[in-house]
Amino acid sequence: MSIEWNGVMPAVTTKFTADDKLDFKMFEVNMKAQLDAGVSGIILGGTLGEASTLLEEEKRELVQHTVSLTENKVPVIMNIAEQTTKGAILAANKAEQDGAKGLMMLPPMRYKASDFETVAFYSEVAKSTKLPIMVYNNPVDYKIEVSLDMFEELLKFDNIQAVKESTRDISNVTRMINRFGDRLKILSGVDTLALESLLMGSDGWVSGLVCAFPAETVAIYKLAKAGRIDEALKIYRWFLPLLELDINSFLVQNIKLAEVATGIGTENVRAPRLPLQGAERERVLAIIAEGLRTRPTLPDYKNL
Repeated sequence: MSIEWNGVMPAVTTKFTADDKLDFKMFEVNMKAQLDAGVSGIILGGTLGEASTLLEEEKRELVQHTVSLTENKVPVIMNIAEQTTKGAILAANKAEQDGAKGLMMLPPMRYKASDFETVAFYSEVAKSTKLPIMVYNNPVDYKIEVSLDMFEELLKFDNIQAVKESTRDISNVTRMINRFGDRLKILSGVDTLALESLLMGSDGWVSGLVCAFPAETVAIYKLAKAGRIDEALKIYRWFLPLLELDINSFLVQNIKLAEVATGIGTENVRAPRLPLQGAERERVLAIIAEGLRTRPTLPDYKNL
């Protein structure tokens, strides 16, 4: 399966049972909702997936199970977030063995690599795997920016194909299109800037709140690409208070609370994360409740 790198690709949460095991029963409920809504891919093991807390065998089991669930309807993409080049290569190889069809890849973790080192890091992984790669470019959270000059070098590798654009600079979409045309597919990686990015020419949207609201997320994408901007904007304005729950250090807890409210998830997180408490919990619950109270009726977006 090749990857088109467009549409909505959920960065899905990892579901846990109350006794801290992988909860594949609830995961299947969420996967069905995502596929029914019309997502274009499933991304595992990102920040929302609590990757830093997953054991190696759990990551592999998660990939294998998701591949089985999706039945090749959409590609399964595994996130690579490693401290060493050797570790990233091993992770990429395991993802390929377990049936993943693509990789989303962060620059080196913990060490603030230079531009030269970052390009070498991505290059060595690209040479080690046949899987297509989406570079996760998020200098705000991970302190390393992949510049256009760096992409110029990386695009020598055919399997480096896309970017999850999370610089928070909308004009970067135009810069990339002007420089690389269709060679580099662009997916918005910031929920609160997604519609703006799509209108500037992004090919897709790697979303967080899609975990709880898959139909609304895909509807915005489809309407925007169909030129029905007013309809997309109406849903997006309703959605924004919920989307802002993703731009927060407690994004995992926030989005899992939203999944509970829409019936497709649980609140269970893995320590050191703990469920939200006190005033912050009440604030988030109020935002979710208002979103559900005013939830819009969607047009027939699937047939656009």
